[in-house]
Amino acid sequence: MAINNAKHIVSEINGIRCTIVESGVTLERAAFLRQLLEYNKFEVKELQIPSEVPGEEPKYTIGVTDLVFNPVFAVYECLLKTPEGGYVTPGYWNQECIDCRPEYWMRRKTN
Repeated sequence: MAINNAKHIVSEINGIRCTIVESGVTLERAAFLRQLLEYNKFEVKELQIPSEVPGEEPKYTIGVTDLVFNPVFAVYECLLKTPEGGYVTPGYWNQECIDCRPEYWMRRKTN
């Protein structure tokens, strides 16, 4: 789920109602989101979705127990902090850069 998807999804993860932050992500992406959200004092729940293709990595669904949390609003309203002390920008959330300029409208993708 990209940061530009503002749809708010609530579902159960291991019997606990959660706001789904992202689903179908890799283990590395799940670890990044878990670390970032736990740093911002959210209780994170993770669900492993086994792959139907033999030998393929399983996918993960990441959620938080705060049912009013919306990752799009949290990023664009500067409600999340990075472990380095800055604000989480769209580029940081999408793991495009580590030291992103907060002016997201000035950010250009580099090839």
